[in-house]
Amino acid sequence: MTSGPDNQPGLITRLRRYFVAGILVLVPVGVTIFALRFLVNLLDRSLTLLPEAIQPEQLLGFAIPGLGIVLSLVVLILTGMLAANFFGRKLVEIGERILDRIPVVRSIYYGSKQIAETMFSGQSDAFRKPVLIPYPHERSWALAFVTNNDLGEIQYRTGIDVVGVYVPTTPNPTSGFNLMIPREDVIELDMTVDEALRMIISLGVVVPVWDPNGHTVAKAVEAEAKKLPGKD
Repeated sequence: MTSGPDNQPGLITRLRRYFVAGILVLVPVGVTIFALRFLVNLLDRSLTLLPEAIQPEQLLGFAIPGLGIVLSLVVLILTGMLAANFFGRKLVEIGERILDRIPVVRSIYYGSKQIAETMFSGQSDAFRKPVLIPYPHERSWALAFVTNNDLGEIQYRTGIDVVGVYVPTTPNPTSGFNLMIPREDVIELDMTVDEALRMIISLGVVVPVWDPNGHTVAKAVEAEAKKLPGKD
């Protein structure tokens, strides 16, 4: 008769452990499914840009989830093929001349074009280095990503060596703040961009594993490698 009360705390503990384990399994799966579903639905809406007579849903009588992704890929590839030849480049130049005459549209177009060229050219260091910066005050630190090391007029006007950084919000890193701060206040991190993003999305719960001793050894090996013949 006395075994029931003695076993009750153990049962509650096990149930709580199972409950937490279930959350750890289902929450990431649920978030992933939600994100993929949102992306698929967003791209499927691109099908509405087609004339109604040739929309797949009208032709087949039913909708095919994910068909918008295929259409988007086809459009991107065909556009790239067109823009890669002489005739396509001329069409792009004519289109840009037209857009250049429209004040508001011109700013949006060229701003978007510059961002795309910077992000996908492979020649930019933007968003490739996670750092720590003092934000929102000197006794608080925030994860950020370097966006620009050469700020032109801002560099000149401030009279100090400044660097552009992006401070993402959590748990949605697609929104955030663009800051320009002294380079001396920026602390470079060894974690990768993916690790930094996981830490931001998880509200700081998921922290990358880091070994100070291993870090020191890695830095020493890197320094020795630079001394080898043929290394700059």
